[in-house]
Amino acid sequence: MSTYQKTKEEVLETWEVTKAEGLSKEEVNNRLEQEGYNEISDKEKVPTWKLFLETFKDTMVVVLLIAAIVQLALGEVIESIIIFIVILLNSVISVVQTKKAESSLDALRDMSAPEAKVIRNGTNQTIMARELVPGDIVLLEAGDFIPADGRLLEAESLKINEGMLTGESDAVEKITDPIEDEVGLGDRKNMVFSSSLVVNGRGTLVVTATGEKAEIGKIAEMIETAESKQTPLQRKLDSFSKKLGMAILLICILIFSVQVSRIWFSGADVDMTKAVLDALMFSVAIAVAAIPEALQSIVTIVLSVGTNKMAKQHAIIRRLPAVETLGSTSVICTDKTGTLTQNKMTVTETFLPGIENPFSNEKWSKSEQLLIQTAALCNDSYINEDKNEIGDPTEIALILLADKQKQPYKELREKYKRDAELPFDSERKMMSTVHEINEERMMLIKGGPDVMLDKAAFILVDGEEKELTSEWLDKLHDQNEEYSKQALRVLAFAYKKVDQDQQITLEDEKDFVMIGFTAMMDPPRDAVYGSIEEAKKAGIKPVMITGDHKTTAEAIGIQIGLMEESDVAVTGKELDNMSEQELDDMLEKISVYARVSPENKIRIVKAWQRKNQITAMTGDGVNDAPALKQADIGIGMGSGTDVAKDSAAMILTDDNFVSIVKAVSVGRTVFDNIKKSIAYLFAGNLGAIIAIMFAVIMNWANPFTALQLLFINLVNDSLPAIALGMEKSEPDVMKRKPQKIDEGIFAGGTLKSVIIRGFLIGIAVIVSHYIGLQHSEEMGVAMAFTTLILSRTLQTFPARSNVQTVFGAGFFQNKYVLGAVGIGFVLYTITILPFARDVFHIPAEFGWNQWLIAFGLAVGSVVLMEIVKKIRNK
Repeated sequence: MSTYQKTKEEVLETWEVTKAEGLSKEEVNNRLEQEGYNEISDKEKVPTWKLFLETFKDTMVVVLLIAAIVQLALGEVIESIIIFIVILLNSVISVVQTKKAESSLDALRDMSAPEAKVIRNGTNQTIMARELVPGDIVLLEAGDFIPADGRLLEAESLKINEGMLTGESDAVEKITDPIEDEVGLGDRKNMVFSSSLVVNGRGTLVVTATGEKAEIGKIAEMIETAESKQTPLQRKLDSFSKKLGMAILLICILIFSVQVSRIWFSGADVDMTKAVLDALMFSVAIAVAAIPEALQSIVTIVLSVGTNKMAKQHAIIRRLPAVETLGSTSVICTDKTGTLTQNKMTVTETFLPGIENPFSNEKWSKSEQLLIQTAALCNDSYINEDKNEIGDPTEIALILLADKQKQPYKELREKYKRDAELPFDSERKMMSTVHEINEERMMLIKGGPDVMLDKAAFILVDGEEKELTSEWLDKLHDQNEEYSKQALRVLAFAYKKVDQDQQITLEDEKDFVMIGFTAMMDPPRDAVYGSIEEAKKAGIKPVMITGDHKTTAEAIGIQIGLMEESDVAVTGKELDNMSEQELDDMLEKISVYARVSPENKIRIVKAWQRKNQITAMTGDGVNDAPALKQADIGIGMGSGTDVAKDSAAMILTDDNFVSIVKAVSVGRTVFDNIKKSIAYLFAGNLGAIIAIMFAVIMNWANPFTALQLLFINLVNDSLPAIALGMEKSEPDVMKRKPQKIDEGIFAGGTLKSVIIRGFLIGIAVIVSHYIGLQHSEEMGVAMAFTTLILSRTLQTFPARSNVQTVFGAGFFQNKYVLGAVGIGFVLYTITILPFARDVFHIPAEFGWNQWLIAFGLAVGSVVLMEIVKKIRNK
């Protein structure tokens, strides 16, 4: 039997303590030795130096390091230093982001209450909260943070905000009676939990769990053990890098073997050592041509550009790879309150007997006037000078209703002063206040419909008092039930005339006149409807996960279009009773989870991940932190706890689901642009490799020097690749399904584009090389280099889209591309200036005729790329 199911006496007996005496000093010391201090222990962290070294395990980093070392051996010091700087920069960024993620546990520790008021040895004492032990008797009052988990022994109008654990903003009214059924965390109303806040009343509890055994300690453990995931791009680049490294190695070995064999069997009288060394250098040139040395820095820059675009959509990126992950997301697990809804209770329906459309006429009836007066006067909420709404959300909704109906609550309260009151309490579920209205002393009453209807004797029908007959009573019950089915929160209003000198008591709360009902809800955000539809069109499944009740969550889910006809809603308790297999079988049909625990949230995320779905999770409370860390991308709310924000990869500054969908669009565009940049780099590199291999087969001289290839890869290619990262969204960016987790980096037509563009560049370079060789080997190298650099630079235009032509995408749309191409031509011009010709092996005889031939071949290859693209997409 759980603690919340036991009586107060049974719980005290379990912990061998009395409420009056508390624990003795000796018993405290014994339990402290057994249980340890009431704190979350600081686990040993991975040293920073070790985190730094682990970044060098990345396959692409290993490939780049090998390339840099080879270049260093060849004497290309500057190029090697550039690669080393790029690798170090990426390693530092990775370590900083990992260290940031660890801060979520520090924020969790900071939430603990510093002190606690206890009864020990029969006297009241104030002690450090870390010294609490199970069995301690703790005293609570408004404003206190709960220092440990406990079972309530006394609760006098006690309300506690447990939002950081349950995700719900409404304070929970606490009780002391045992709860017979098995219930979730949010429904254990006779329990209190560490780090939650007392907002009203007083109470006494017996401590039942401390430190890591408390609910907040369990959350800390889940944060610690939650698995950090590689992003889809990281996984794809890692897989691709392994294949690339192996392919380059095999090609180099093959070409080296062919050249050495050709020399060996030719019988020619040559210096064998020099010939083998030349063959080795030739093979290294291919490696240099194939490896995109600037790839990592380009990916980092494109992701950084994405973070700026997302910031404009109210999404702040804390971990750079999250930009691309969001674009690959196929499931968004979102909170309800404040994310899908406005987080603001609003009166949406009003029922006044005998009046069909309340407040629709300019002249109000007595019923309408009394409803607004009761809503504003029998009410303790208010709006302060800073425009902050103070009080219960339900009561705030009522004063906003008065203001909306042009009966400002402040004016009503000024005009009709409160003479007396009977405050609300959870047992009688009513509140009454007394006012002088139109020279009559009246008691205004509001409360729960069921309780109010049992005590009413009369009813106000279109301003006229009548006896509350069974027929009218049935109508009122039916209306209340209709509102409840819509998951609306219903309040009843009534009044009763009292004598001028009468002192009202609880006995007076009967035989009153029913005025009518208001029904309220936390309404969906206006733009959510369209965003849910857009997400579904984009192949993304939105899933609501909330601490609210099932009927309320289901009603909102249906209203906003999140739930479809075959979808179901499941409670945390129902989820607990499911096996993993049962959950997997039902997963796609479950669109709403209600009354969930932190363990439930992690389980839901893991279930989707088992199906290879990229899962995003939103959250604002401490209870959300483990799932935020477990998810492929955790999305913290700007208004949420530091613990949640520190566990998240992205923070929404406006707490709005609409912003998530907009950020997904940006993320998809970023991923598209990264693929465009990668395709641009590899198409150019493939063209170079084709030209080199053709030269090997034909026994021609090497068409390029290592320096020429490095100049193209590190200098000339970088700016166009970065410019492609600035490209606008493709027209179908939110109309296609998310990329599958096992799809390669070249999926979706990218590989075909790389092969076609690489082949056309290679053909252009081979033709140019051949024409140059008719003059001399040096001219062949100069013309091959010129054609390669110009065709790779001009290739930026067709690389802008795999679907649209350069004119379809808007020739002048991306000014960065125009600038990058212009700078590419300027950089090439430097290589043919007199002082640089020897460095880049450009002979003096290379003039306008040769340049025009090379340029014409480069332009021709690009025109053919566009023609092929047009044919492919017909």
